[in-house]
Amino acid sequence: MSSDAKTREKNEATRPEQQSQQAGAPSTGHRGSQRPGATFKRILHTVFHYYPVHATVMVICIIASSVLASVPSIFLQQAIDIVQHAFPTGDWAGAAPKIGQVAAGLITCYVVALAANIAYTQLGAIVCQGTLMHVRDEMFDHMESLPIRYFDTNKHGDIMSHYTNDVDTLRQLIGQSLPNLLTMLFAMLSVLAIMLWYSIPLSVVVLAMVACMVYATRVLGGKSAHYFLDQQIQLARTEGFAEEAMNGEKVIKVFTHEDKTIEEFDAVNDALYEASRTANTYGNTLMPVLMNMGNLAYVIVALSGVAFLTSGFPNPSISGMALSIAVVVPFLNMTKRFAGSIGQVSQQINFVVMGLAGAERIFSLIDEKPEEDEGYVTLVNVRKNAAGELEECSERTETWAWKHPHHDGSVTYTPLAGDIRLSHVDFGYTPDHTVLHDISLFAKPGQKVAFVGATGAGKTTITNLINRFYDIADGKIRYDGININKIRKGDLRRSLGIVLQDVNLFTGTVMDNIRYGRLDATDEECIGAAKLAGADSFIRRLPDGYQTMLTDNATQLSQGQRQLLSIARAAVADPPAMILDEATSSIDTRTEQIVQKGMDALMYGRTTFVIAHRLSTVRNSNVIIVLDHGRIIEKGTHDELIAQHGTYYQLYTGAFELE
Repeated sequence: MSSDAKTREKNEATRPEQQSQQAGAPSTGHRGSQRPGATFKRILHTVFHYYPVHATVMVICIIASSVLASVPSIFLQQAIDIVQHAFPTGDWAGAAPKIGQVAAGLITCYVVALAANIAYTQLGAIVCQGTLMHVRDEMFDHMESLPIRYFDTNKHGDIMSHYTNDVDTLRQLIGQSLPNLLTMLFAMLSVLAIMLWYSIPLSVVVLAMVACMVYATRVLGGKSAHYFLDQQIQLARTEGFAEEAMNGEKVIKVFTHEDKTIEEFDAVNDALYEASRTANTYGNTLMPVLMNMGNLAYVIVALSGVAFLTSGFPNPSISGMALSIAVVVPFLNMTKRFAGSIGQVSQQINFVVMGLAGAERIFSLIDEKPEEDEGYVTLVNVRKNAAGELEECSERTETWAWKHPHHDGSVTYTPLAGDIRLSHVDFGYTPDHTVLHDISLFAKPGQKVAFVGATGAGKTTITNLINRFYDIADGKIRYDGININKIRKGDLRRSLGIVLQDVNLFTGTVMDNIRYGRLDATDEECIGAAKLAGADSFIRRLPDGYQTMLTDNATQLSQGQRQLLSIARAAVADPPAMILDEATSSIDTRTEQIVQKGMDALMYGRTTFVIAHRLSTVRNSNVIIVLDHGRIIEKGTHDELIAQHGTYYQLYTGAFELE
């Protein structure tokens, strides 16, 4: 089966689910369902969970820095008051020590504020980067627990966007926006307290102007928030499209669809542009509006102060202090600081919104339902004791067994043989779309079972059920007499060697990629597996032999060479059962002859399921199963099926094509 054909088969199977997602619950790549308040609380919980001491000390330092930064207004009032009293009498000698004390207090405040500022910025770097590290770890760890279904129904570029764009917006939120907001909040509270201490009427004037600024922030900031959320979603879609185009660049060029792909990308990119332009239009308008409103507030407070002074307006205040120049001048300074704090808070709104959107997408990935595994039967190494009974051992042996614990505390060991049976199995990728109907078959230990059928017949789906990438809707699958639902998934898959048509090789040496099949394999075992697969000769011709570094899915190797490494990787795992999903489809005829002996050696003594379009590769199978639209229509050996003159006979003799 070709790669494109196989992709079509999978797409046909998963399309109903994709449609249901589009119509119903969103996936991680789309807008989440948490409210901003809940997301914000979860961010704080995450930060304080990983860094309770660091985060607490950082908050204390932020509060100290904010409060101390507001104190200079008090010293300014005291200095003006000292000068105002000394001016009529000319007693500057008596005023000098007092001015010195005010200056010393002012310097002390600035020094302590600077120390607190340095402390919280240093702690902030630790808390921010450390939290992001833990979040990335948590995302990746959880992603590895997700079922194959998740990756079939979400674009890989969209998933990658969680680790890049979404984490970056979270960095901006934790590292800059939240500390700045906290700083501005306590600065505003400190300034407000000082203003009320000096003059309640002037404070009311300032608060009236602040109310206007808050209203402007709510109107303009609310609209920009909506579009910043949309921008984050459109950015993920753009990256997903670009990643998909890069992976399919050869296909695009083969069919000369460059112009069509550019047109589609332009549409996606235009949507991102519109969302970003609109969001930044509102966001960039907000700050100038607030700055000018702050300047207006400064002028109004100055005029109000002059009016109150000249008219003898009473000055109710917490301190009971009379209104004077010594009060009005510092008040103007505090007004500027208060209005500036409002402006800085509004400036952070866009980053807060983007950070919350990114965090919501991150949490949606973390909250994705993991792959369920209710299995309790495990795969263990065993050996026979003096009584001839199987007993578990910690060191690796050549004998494996299924360890089956029972309710009464006893344990049963069943030798791993590779007997796999499907009984009346029904399956659908969605409940309303069944793709396999009443599938019953068996493979005794050491038998070779071949699946033949047109694209979409269900061949690959059956193998995906055996290793529990998907769970059946009805029927039973038994492995050595044990229901596979009782077997822990990791142990089940460890007992199955799989060679896929689409080869994935990882960045590392050739030896590392072969050893991926069994991480504790020695170099000699890896070389032996390569010889078994027929890969040893071409590996030794590589620049550094087995130590040749492979990158970017080993694009420096031919498709056939990459497939040989995949076969060697399965061989070193040495499982009792094998699944060969068109393992030789990407290998030319000459290479196929070379590898066929290795394949036969690999399959010898193992239960093997083979999917192939080249019917010559399945002639020696113990049983050939012909599938059509998810149903078994013929079953038997090659000679038996030829004698029946049915579908297999017509396929083999070329009366009609598989497609």
